[in-house]
Amino acid sequence: MKKNLIVAALLVAGLVSPLMLSGCDREVAHEKTSSVSSDGTVKTKEKTVTKSSDGTVKTEESKKTTTPEKP
Repeated sequence: MKKNLIVAALLVAGLVSPLMLSGCDREVAHEKTSSVSSDGTVKTKEKTVTKSSDGTVKTEESKKTTTPEKP
């Protein structure tokens, strides 16, 4: 009886522990800048820094240029 209880406890611990160890990424920093040039073009830069549950840090950068509509 004790052997079955120990096996069941180890099985439950083995199934639950990966769920407890994994987690969501956490956003550490977020920066967004925009600038408008003389011809009306808008340049946007966005930088996001995230930290995962295992301690690794990931930086993502994106750039977007929008031209003005011509009448």
